[in-house]
Amino acid sequence: MELFLIVLLLLALIGVSMILNRFVPFIPVPLIQVALGSLVAVIPWGVHFTLNPELFFVLFVAPLLFNDGKRVPREELWNLRAPILLLSLGLVFATVFVGGYVIHWLLPAIPLSAAFALAAILSPTDAVAVGALSGKIRMPQKITHLLEGEALMNDASGLVAFKFAVAATVSGIFSLPEATASFFLISIGGLLCGCLLSLLIIRIRVFLRHLGMEDTTIHMLIQILTPFLIYLAAEELGLSGILAAVAGGIIHAIERDRSESSLMELKIVSVSTWSMILFILNGLVFLILGLQIPNVAEIVIKDLTISNVQMLIYILLISLTLVVLRFVWVYGFWRAESSFSKKEHIGKPQLRPALLIAISGVRGTITLAGAFSIPLFLDDGTAFPERNVIIFLAAGVILISLITASVMLPLLSDKPDKSKERDKQRLEQDAKIQLLEESIHIVKEEINEENKDAALSLISDYNKHIQQIRSDGLASQIQFRKMEREIRLIALNAERHEVKRLVDEGTLNQEAAYTISLLLNRSEMLVTRRLQYVLRLFLVMVKRLIWKLFGGGRKPSQALPIEQFEILKAAKLLTSKAAITAIQNHINTVNKDAAQEVISNYRQGMQKLNSIFKPAPSYEDFKKHKKELQFKAIQLNRNHIQSMFQNGEINRGLATQLRQFVSFLEVSILVDEEIG
Repeated sequence: MELFLIVLLLLALIGVSMILNRFVPFIPVPLIQVALGSLVAVIPWGVHFTLNPELFFVLFVAPLLFNDGKRVPREELWNLRAPILLLSLGLVFATVFVGGYVIHWLLPAIPLSAAFALAAILSPTDAVAVGALSGKIRMPQKITHLLEGEALMNDASGLVAFKFAVAATVSGIFSLPEATASFFLISIGGLLCGCLLSLLIIRIRVFLRHLGMEDTTIHMLIQILTPFLIYLAAEELGLSGILAAVAGGIIHAIERDRSESSLMELKIVSVSTWSMILFILNGLVFLILGLQIPNVAEIVIKDLTISNVQMLIYILLISLTLVVLRFVWVYGFWRAESSFSKKEHIGKPQLRPALLIAISGVRGTITLAGAFSIPLFLDDGTAFPERNVIIFLAAGVILISLITASVMLPLLSDKPDKSKERDKQRLEQDAKIQLLEESIHIVKEEINEENKDAALSLISDYNKHIQQIRSDGLASQIQFRKMEREIRLIALNAERHEVKRLVDEGTLNQEAAYTISLLLNRSEMLVTRRLQYVLRLFLVMVKRLIWKLFGGGRKPSQALPIEQFEILKAAKLLTSKAAITAIQNHINTVNKDAAQEVISNYRQGMQKLNSIFKPAPSYEDFKKHKKELQFKAIQLNRNHIQSMFQNGEINRGLATQLRQFVSFLEVSILVDEEIG
């Protein structure tokens, strides 16, 4: 029960952190969550949570890195493979070597092998922290992809180096050739294991679909279990579960891009479910980090043999060493590459981008989880040297890296260039049009024989919205209405020709032809002489009102016989089809939106006619199909907005405006339903 209450509290704190970020947007959400976690840990009746490193890696690292592998742009990852490997391999080992000696020099009480272990666990950058910060800070896209690729790969190299350094400290034995061979075996084996297991899981899902098992729940369950299965299987084989999870995510992304969109419902559920899972896991990661810091600090602060001021100085010096080493490594290899490489796109090394990359090396909970995994005792039974100090230093460096990145990155990142940026209103218009075009694409993928009319009507509605958004002023609206009038006149002319053809064939009698001609004349008057039509309609309403007041009640109406109505109905359906055909023959790139709107009106009218006197309400089916398609499109629109916001493509203000626009579209569904 206690664990359940702790989980509920942490989930509530995630919501609180998002609310607080709304009022203090200049403070990144991760820092707020770390602060909230520390706060609930220090209060007298607070939460005391023991971090289990193995459980942490399985529960948090596996799904988060699996998702990062699915999300990271593969082409960019391949193009940046050289600098990513230099950072994720070369810089990690340089950090272990240089950082280990610096830590041992600062604190001689920590043996050199243990100092190497601390440097190794400080070497990997946290993919979750990097993503959380880069999404809110305006950084060059190439630097963002470089940091994401590095964070995906350096966890394995850092943890493997940490493993051997700890083993050397515990046993007192270290073999460089054995460690090197083991590193490549664990890393390459982890990548291959992740690829093979992913391909196997994909084949199982395809096999289930061939058996007719397309239930969304089963496929969603397989998706959720996939990163955990891949990670646990790789670790059980003695390979890198982290690299296996990353490779699995990349393979699943390739399969997603190549697969057909036959399970649109699964895609919608998958995006929504994973969005919620990742949102919760990201929040819990930083809250757990905050929960651990007070407990770690308390042990060191109460130790009278350790100077608290000196410990803070050591933390600052180690953090500075990591940043300086990272800057020298990046700038040095950049200069060397630009000097010897013939590739013109590399460009000359620049201080500001190099400093951006250096400060962006944020450490996170992977570092703290690794530190907690340090054993309590050596092989001879003595306590692991300065274990509490090592954990405290790791926690302090994590905090300093988070705070430094939060303060410095906004100052060093790209400032908006007002001369090059588009107008804010134009940017919002483009984003809305992008959402509507995505909706049209979704509807086209879902179209079938049952919902064809509803889908075409909905596409027409979306095109109408796009036309309205693109209308910059009154002139555009007038031009659109002018094209619409021209299209309607073409359609009315086609209807008249169809009436004449039906009369000539003897299919339609003169009385019915006369009635339809009257309706067509009224429609033409509404198109060409709208004011005159409105005045005539007003006079008719006045006459009816006078008759009702002074003529003894409501004027009796003469209903058409069912046979006559069926004749008119059949004729109107034929003339409507002729009108749609005529419009389609006159569609071009200029009048496409106006033509689609008129066609939509005709199709809806035909649906209403077909629904009369039918036991199965076909118009109700039409509305039902249209509503289903609209809600699918709206759900994916919301997911797309959240994805753009998290990736830093749009800011919070624009995301809010787009959500309001989608909400307006959703409200229009309900209004149409009430009117219909």
